[in-house]
Amino acid sequence: MVLTTRRRAVTTIAAALAGTVAVPAVAQAAESHGRPRPLRRAHAHNDYLHERPLLDALSHGFTSLEADIFLVNGELLVAHTPEELDPTRTLRSLYLDPLLARVKANHGSVYRGYRRPVQLLIDIKTDGINCYLELDRQLQRYRRMLSSYVNGRVHFGAVTPVISGDRAARVPMEAQRVRYAFYDGRLDDLGTTAPASFIPLISSNWTQSFTWAGTGQFPAAERAKLHALVAQAHDHGQRVRFWATPDTPGPARDAFWTELLAARIDHINTDDLAGLERFLRARGE
Repeated sequence: MVLTTRRRAVTTIAAALAGTVAVPAVAQAAESHGRPRPLRRAHAHNDYLHERPLLDALSHGFTSLEADIFLVNGELLVAHTPEELDPTRTLRSLYLDPLLARVKANHGSVYRGYRRPVQLLIDIKTDGINCYLELDRQLQRYRRMLSSYVNGRVHFGAVTPVISGDRAARVPMEAQRVRYAFYDGRLDDLGTTAPASFIPLISSNWTQSFTWAGTGQFPAAERAKLHALVAQAHDHGQRVRFWATPDTPGPARDAFWTELLAARIDHINTDDLAGLERFLRARGE
């Protein structure tokens, strides 16, 4: 993925990473099973619910991953609900540390030879301001592998954190002159003064804008609306993702995904890693 659709360059950070961290055996093992061609449109929704968070998605070539976080006693825990919180499942242990190890092993990239950032979509579930402030503190420790915004300029790294969820996080983020994360906008942010250097991604609930779910013909008016939204975002250098989309295997989902590809959607949301991989590879995506 690129931070915007108009720029593809990524900062080479291998030299800066040299010697900073030992490579865990699990990261080495992931590399030893081959190098899947990265899928630039594949987004792993609620990635942490898979048996091997991060690693399963990377083994299928995904270039965008989603993790929900809660701030608990000063630590960022990954879970979908408070009832599922586990103090051993931290953002650092499940994502940041293994990503750093992998970037080091792959000479500056999440996928060896792939010179685009992989997106880490971090969904803040509660307490947006305090949660983001702690996240910002933690991200600074991994800044050598991260895309960043510094005094008006974007610098690309191997991983681009994008902050979603609790909208309150926007306040401290917009005030920063230096940050290691970007903001996940909504459809209301299309055409506003917020630049792609702050909002590189526009996400929305599909069912709030469209009725079609893959069965029957895609209504012409809805198809035109989808294409117009994507075109408008791309004109502003932003990417587009919808959640709450059909994800049950079958003809309806295939028809739905086919329409998303035709509209040049940037991220296709799924919990079915193998299913989306097969779909995209069969179509040369």
